[in-house]
Amino acid sequence: MNLFIYKEINNKKGFTLVELLVVMVIIGLLAALVGPRLFPKLGKGKQAAAKAQIELLGQALDQYRLDVGFYPSTEQGLNALITNPGVEKWEGPYLKKGLPVDPWGKHYVYQQPGSHGEYDLYSYGRDGSPGGEGEDKDVASWE
Repeated sequence: MNLFIYKEINNKKGFTLVELLVVMVIIGLLAALVGPRLFPKLGKGKQAAAKAQIELLGQALDQYRLDVGFYPSTEQGLNALITNPGVEKWEGPYLKKGLPVDPWGKHYVYQQPGSHGEYDLYSYGRDGSPGGEGEDKDVASWE
């Protein structure tokens, strides 16, 4: 009877340590090959999202100007799109879901008058400082 129990235990099938290590090495190699190609695309996606948000904010600013007759001042900022800054013909709010932050969690920079047009609206990118390359590159309304 004891011999029968011993045979049953030995007949159980499973993976050996070597097989598990081989599978882990294969998964590691695949991650090393695919990872570097995937991560730069994430940065480009955030750049595209920032550009789309800047476009939407630009449309809201244009609607504000059509109603009021001028763009909000730098001091009023983008908050003028959400709450009336004391302007007579204000018919907002001009944004449905409040004032967005850029994909990196920082506030957009708004200046009026701008150096590139009637206003400048931009994000400093991932690094939060002017200039940069890749995901750190600034995203601006005039580009």
